[in-house]
Amino acid sequence: MGTVEPLRKLSDIRKVERLLAKQSYRNLLIFTLGTNCGLRISDILALNVEDVKNKNYIQITEKKTGKFKKLPINAKLKPMLDKFTQNKNLEEPLFQSIWGHRLNRTTAYYIIHDACKEAGIEGYIGTHTLRKTFGYHHYKKFKDIVMLQKIFNHSSPSITLRYIGIEQDKINESYNNFIL
Repeated sequence: MGTVEPLRKLSDIRKVERLLAKQSYRNLLIFTLGTNCGLRISDILALNVEDVKNKNYIQITEKKTGKFKKLPINAKLKPMLDKFTQNKNLEEPLFQSIWGHRLNRTTAYYIIHDACKEAGIEGYIGTHTLRKTFGYHHYKKFKDIVMLQKIFNHSSPSITLRYIGIEQDKINESYNNFIL
């Protein structure tokens, strides 16, 4: 098994969103939160309703790094979170299994992996695909690798470029455009 990849095409993202919307609003929200915030799945699954209900920002201490992170809830996520949290208790987990327990990483993996497979997306796909997809498209839109490096708490821009798959894209482009 290799390193997971971002979803590079917006059409693939929309295809997965449509598939997940048919499954459940919870599954769609997990995917959309991951692709719009760039949080690790462990941080997404650790959220409680009170962390997002009637809020404009998500404030967490990252599980992996122990660092505090505050990020705005964008215009796509705000109405989705408002709808999803409408009749939920503040202290309950945001994402629950059908048995009422906090959703686990394995279940989240299958939700993402299976939806991407059903959408016909090839390559290594996992929960980290969401974070990498955020990074890839953030970079493509703003071309600011230093900002993305800060968002991801990486130690150097080269690590961030490799992490989001831009480095490999450039290598592939170089090969494809080199013909003797």
